[in-house]
Amino acid sequence: MGKPQNDPVADEREHRAQTQILGRVQQLVEDEHRLRARLSEGELSSDEENAALADVERELDQCWDLLRQRRAAQEAGEDPSRARVRPQTEVEGYLS
Repeated sequence: MGKPQNDPVADEREHRAQTQILGRVQQLVEDEHRLRARLSEGELSSDEENAALADVERELDQCWDLLRQRRAAQEAGEDPSRARVRPQTEVEGYLS
């Protein structure tokens, strides 16, 4: 059974959880920008940048997937805290 509707405590808890996930997304985007800057400054080779960017992109895919799971559960009246980070191989290549 889903969570009770109009539960302000649960809603606030979910808001904090989603804000935390979005914060991690922002950190990863900043990491991506730093990697590109380091490449342009000659601090990284293209191969190093590509490997690091692939890691960032995989983690971003996982964050977006988790956020989608939580939002879908919340909209369906289910408990969004039951959403879990899925393996990179499962979420890799999802289209936004």
